[in-house]
Order: sequence, then structure tokens, then C-alpha cells
Amino acid sequence: MQAVQFRAYGSPDVLDVVDTSEPVAPAGGVLIRVIASGVNGLDAILRQGFMAEQMPVEFPAGVGLEASGEVLAVGEGVTGTAVGDVVFGFGAATAAEKAVLVTWAAVPATVDPIEAGGWAVAIETAGRVLTLLAPAEGSTVLVSGASGGVGTALVQLAVARGLRVIGTASEANQERVTALGATAVVYGDGLADRVRATAPEGVSAAFDLAGSGIVPELIEIVGDASHVISIADFSAPEHGARVSTSQTEADPAASFAEAIAIDGFGIPVAATFPLARAGEAQELVAGKHSGGKVLLVP
Repeated sequence: MQAVQFRAYGSPDVLDVVDTSEPVAPAGGVLIRVIASGVNGLDAILRQGFMAEQMPVEFPAGVGLEASGEVLAVGEGVTGTAVGDVVFGFGAATAAEKAVLVTWAAVPATVDPIEAGGWAVAIETAGRVLTLLAPAEGSTVLVSGASGGVGTALVQLAVARGLRVIGTASEANQERVTALGATAVVYGDGLADRVRATAPEGVSAAFDLAGSGIVPELIEIVGDASHVISIADFSAPEHGARVSTSQTEADPAASFAEAIAIDGFGIPVAATFPLARAGEAQELVAGKHSGGKVLLVP
């Protein structure tokens, strides 16, 4: 089968499409024919070796953390999933024609399986930070970066939990955020004043999804650093806020179930690429302005 791999750390040029052996379904996992594989910021970080100490890779290394696909085989101990089911979830080396998923859920019949290839990371991340801050039902929360993949998932999960959501986005994406059920505000200078005008009763929690140095301003808006969390700014703890990057802090399967129970849940697809253009796809994601999920389609 064909898969994207790299044999040394470096620029997108180190990525190649190679012929490699097919994986097998391990105990507790499923083997899928990949329909789409999501591209995430971590893919480029790993490729460049920026986390070589924390997350070393064994060369040749595969690419991709999430995918959707048709189940070809189920591993020992797997129940509730059968060959032929269409699922999405987490795996390793998912930028390939076939891959193994270790945490998954069924793709709703009303959803394009290609779109679902970019669901796992966004849903898990959104569900995790919501669970960690646990704002009370009926309270107002602020989502910084509401129009991206994680932001879109977070807004929908928060609204479904009975929260009032204020979401920041560019002028071009205001309508997209509003359509999700949030009150949209433009990010940039004067954000705190715009949020206070929108929510004079105050904001109980804030989520930084972009890592653009906005954590101090979010703390000012919320008034309590412990109610601010970031997924992208590792300096957040220096200000008393939290940073969360680990799936071990919440249950991905629970977040998957919560998301697919929401009528009309979806995450926009910004672009699709063939495996041979994986480097270009990673560069688009690294620019942080893709406006939705970027996918590789074998």
C-alpha cells in the first residue's frame, strides 16, 4: 500500500509517498481503508523534530494522527464495530491507503465520510478543554479562534451544553461563527471592550485555541486566570492560566459520542490534497489561517 513517510527531520521536502506493508488490526483496534486523513499542526512539528525529546519517532516514520475510513478488519476484543462500518478516530500513520485506529466512533449516515476524517482531533481537544474548565450551564464563555477546526467543534459542544458562547474570528468569518450558535466578535485591538459590551454580566471562562499571545487579555476579561485555558500557548502557566495538550486528561470516546449526538454537527473542510502533496497540506495548516480542516485523501 502507499503511505506518507519521512526518513529524517526537516522541511516538507523530507516527505515521500512510499510503498509499504499493510498494518494489521491489533487487539482493541480496527484496520480501515482510509477515506480521509486529517492534517494537524503537530504533524509538521514532529516532522521538523521540534519535539524529538518529548515525542521521538522511529525512522522511517509515518504521518497522521486521525482518519475516517471503512473497517476492513477488527482486532481481538472489539465489539460493536463490524467489517464495512464507516468510522472516524485516532490512529498512527493515518496518511496512507490503510491505517489502524485505536479510538473511534461511527460516522453518522448524514455526514460525508471525507469531512469526518478531520473530526477526531478537533472533537477530542474541544471536549477536553470544556471538561477541564467545566463552566456552569447558562454561563457565558469566550472562544478565541472560534472559526477554525477546534473552535467550530468547541462552539457546538458548548452550545449543546447550555452555555452562551462568544466567539472571536476575522471579519470574513463572523457569519460562520454566528451560524454555529455563538455571538461573533472580531479579534484584535479593543477585544476586551467588545466582549464587555456583548456580555456585561461577565465571562466565566475563556479558551485560547490560536496561541497568539492573547492569554493575558483573556485573563483580564475573565478576571480569574484559573478559568482560562490554552491549547497552543505554552507560556500560559506563567500567567496563572492552564495549558492542555494531552488526550489523557479526558475521554476521547465520550467527546466523540457527545459530538455525533448534536443534530447537524459538522466541521468545515478548508482543502483536500492527495498524499503526494502532504507537505503542501502541512504548510497550509502551519499558517494557522486555513479556515477549517485540511485533509489528505488517498
